[in-house]
Amino acid sequence: MRPFARQRASLFPPVIGCDEVGRGALCGPVVVCAVWFDPTALPKGLLARLDDSKKIDRAEREALYPLIAGAARVSFAARSARYIDVYNIRNATLQAMTQAVARLALDAPVRIDGIDVPRGLSGDAMAVVKGDAKVPQIAAASIMAKVMRDRLMARLAQRHIHYRWEQNSGYGTKAHREAIMTIGPSRHHRRSFGDLLSGL
Repeated sequence: MRPFARQRASLFPPVIGCDEVGRGALCGPVVVCAVWFDPTALPKGLLARLDDSKKIDRAEREALYPLIAGAARVSFAARSARYIDVYNIRNATLQAMTQAVARLALDAPVRIDGIDVPRGLSGDAMAVVKGDAKVPQIAAASIMAKVMRDRLMARLAQRHIHYRWEQNSGYGTKAHREAIMTIGPSRHHRRSFGDLLSGL
């Protein structure tokens, strides 16, 4: 059962939820989404469908994407593989989170999935461990970021067909690693990732 399926919407305050996707990938950007909504104003049934994006199949994520977009304030930010190589994945993620929240231009509490709060956020900002199961806005942000990044990787895959990014989204699957070993990394691969280098 999804975490909000039997919860009353009035239990959840109208906060900004923020989450990232792609932190552990071997290539491509890290994508962050920030989402604000009042749970009591969501379309009927939407709250009950929210969950960690990794626990929802692709078809359901794609179905939820326009529903969330139509019911919430949403913003995205991303940092490229090259940026990640220069500033490291943690700093790149935190900077993207700061930017995504700022783009909403809302004075609201911020809840971030994980353990880190970006220094660039002021006011009521708090990290929530396993936040996508506790804060519906974080769950929504997780879904939106996942769909956005998967679509981006599918577009990149059209120009780099050997890595099968349309299937693995840049993560270290066997086929992806074999392609790296055979033809080498692309310009979208994160050269600073030891996990990538160990596969060469």
